[in-house]
Amino acid sequence: MPRSTEIVGEKTNSTGLIIHRIIAYVVLVLLVVVSLFPFYLLIINATRGRSQAGIRWYPDHFLATNFKNLFSGSTAVAYGSVWRSLANSLFISACASLLSVYFSALTAYATHVYQFKLRKFADMFILIVMMVPTQASAIGFYQFMNKLGWTDTYIPLIIPAVAAPATYYFMKQYMASALPLEIVEAARIDGCGEFKIFNKIVTPILKPAFAVQIIFTFVTNWNNYFMPRLILTSKSKYTIPLVLNAMRYAGPQEKDVGMFSLYIVLAILPVVIVYLCLSKFIIRGVALGSVKG
Repeated sequence: MPRSTEIVGEKTNSTGLIIHRIIAYVVLVLLVVVSLFPFYLLIINATRGRSQAGIRWYPDHFLATNFKNLFSGSTAVAYGSVWRSLANSLFISACASLLSVYFSALTAYATHVYQFKLRKFADMFILIVMMVPTQASAIGFYQFMNKLGWTDTYIPLIIPAVAAPATYYFMKQYMASALPLEIVEAARIDGCGEFKIFNKIVTPILKPAFAVQIIFTFVTNWNNYFMPRLILTSKSKYTIPLVLNAMRYAGPQEKDVGMFSLYIVLAILPVVIVYLCLSKFIIRGVALGSVKG
């Protein structure tokens, strides 16, 4: 009798586990559908014509026409070159991401490894800088760039990315959990210089953190509208958000919704590619960098 009860209990538990898994899979599928549904509508709209009324669930036949209009000379004159804007955004985002991640990690390495009197003050100062919004210093920043003659150039959009407080704190927390100081001390005993230690020993350990922060900083710079709008004036130097904004506020006669949707799809693709290439590091990087031990 007790044996029969145990068998019935095991079957009940097994059935309950299967039901829980089914519910979990259903919920996950629903979440995926809800997340991808706006992208599906965007792709469908990219195949539709200039004027669009209502929602269409299947593709239209205007995709080739939208491609032709998007890369035409008249579009480049009116809003800026599409290919050039993609190249501009890619160049700015890639340079800013690499500089931000590398120098933030280098700064975090200095405050993690070295013991000096102003160590706590340096952390506090970086924290204060992080609390200051970009918009609050925009006027002074623009005036300073104007005096240096750097307006309408990419320099103000790339060089300031070296100072990234949020990336610095992430790197510091990651080092606290993944970089034993004994490794640094052993490398010093072997005669390695500090930069060689960082570049040859520390950097490989930080690869997951690098991947995570490159994704975040790349997306941030790719979608950045405020600073490029403040600095850039030449259409040949426009980034994707500036061209999209010009298309969005075009007049009723010039506005082409299908072409606009197609450009958004093309603008999303590089971000998706970067994410797919580096996404395998996200969970591992966040898990190791967020909690020490």
